[in-house]
Amino acid sequence: MAQLTLMRTPTETALVQAFDAAKATLPGDVESRAKAFEIFNRNGLPHRRVEEFKYTDLRALMREIAPFAVKPSASDAAAALAKTTAFAGTEALDVPFVNGHFVRDAVKFDALPEGVEIVPLAEALASGHEWLARLSPVAWAKDNPVYQLNSSFMADGVMLRIVGAVETPIHLRFMTGSETAVATATRILILVEDGASVTLLESHEGTNGAAHQPNDVVELIAGDRTNVHHVRLNREGDQTLALSTLALKLGGDAYFNSINVVAGSSISRHQVFAMLNGENSKAQINGVSMIKGGQHADSTLIVEHAAPHCESRELFKTVIDGEATGVFQGKIIVPHHAQKTDGRMMSAALLLSEGGTMNNKPELEIFADDVQCAHGATCGQLDDDLLFYLMARGLPRMEAERLLVQAFLGEAIEFVDNEAARDGLIAIAEDWLKARV
Repeated sequence: MAQLTLMRTPTETALVQAFDAAKATLPGDVESRAKAFEIFNRNGLPHRRVEEFKYTDLRALMREIAPFAVKPSASDAAAALAKTTAFAGTEALDVPFVNGHFVRDAVKFDALPEGVEIVPLAEALASGHEWLARLSPVAWAKDNPVYQLNSSFMADGVMLRIVGAVETPIHLRFMTGSETAVATATRILILVEDGASVTLLESHEGTNGAAHQPNDVVELIAGDRTNVHHVRLNREGDQTLALSTLALKLGGDAYFNSINVVAGSSISRHQVFAMLNGENSKAQINGVSMIKGGQHADSTLIVEHAAPHCESRELFKTVIDGEATGVFQGKIIVPHHAQKTDGRMMSAALLLSEGGTMNNKPELEIFADDVQCAHGATCGQLDDDLLFYLMARGLPRMEAERLLVQAFLGEAIEFVDNEAARDGLIAIAEDWLKARV
């Protein structure tokens, strides 16, 4: 029987060559990287015939690869960070990255808030730090090609350990400041120990005009009785192809609240792999995408209720203008032993133009018989009656539209607990709407 040979695209060939050239110079175990790359290399870049990537064909969208970024000089890093504006009004501990590399000199290690430990990932990989054994906590991520590409090329990042109640928010601040296209692969491991609480802010910004290719992974292991609030913002440059993954493992009696806000990049795909691993845990996972022109924004998540008596809520709002394309793919998985599960997923899209496209695919995979699970998806235009009502009271049409869109997005943003971060996200939505004029 003849053996089928996978025909590689020029991009896939370039990735193989890049890995062969870089694997010996990257920190850590070469064999582990080789195993990760083999998982990717087996099938290459995912395409539309792969169900999980049906609406985001990376083989077609990723025509070439950018060179992986080198560590910037101290002056270049400082200049790049000076251009960042995300969560500027929020008091937080800054953990900055420039071109995918941790800016260690910008963090005062001797003055960290009580209960916070930070270990640079490059140093941990080189020394074989014991926390590395806790990487890859969610099985669903391990066969994902985007995740495995990050595992193959990850060059830097940090590991955070949170003990007790940490009042000061921690801001993971990413800036791609290169004027020419670069690729990055950062990995963040966050360990929230039993009984701890923390607010995590995560912002991604970049220069316009350069086709950057970030591939970022955040892995969060939250123990029993933890309370974690996570706010993520994508304001990447206008030519950027941004890939990102959040892998979450949640203990018992824990609470996790997360939102991903997309207001930048040309093409983006944000993946969430969440495992509710302890009884009585709760997760609120939201998303907001504001896209226009030819932008493409994909939100994909898998939520596994791996223990009984857990609750999850997923609410995703997408506003589409011009000829932009939105994607939502969500799946709630309930194995046979996860009785008393309560899971509800909703995706709602608002089309502000005739040329926009929204692809929705919510799913339930349930093997237990005592559950309450539901999913839904809507896609439509602004309500003409509501527009007429506002305009009849003297508001110009664009102002009336702006108020209605703000109310639509606000339903997802209002879950953000930190007031300054919430106000910052509302301001970003307002700026996006004003730019329509």
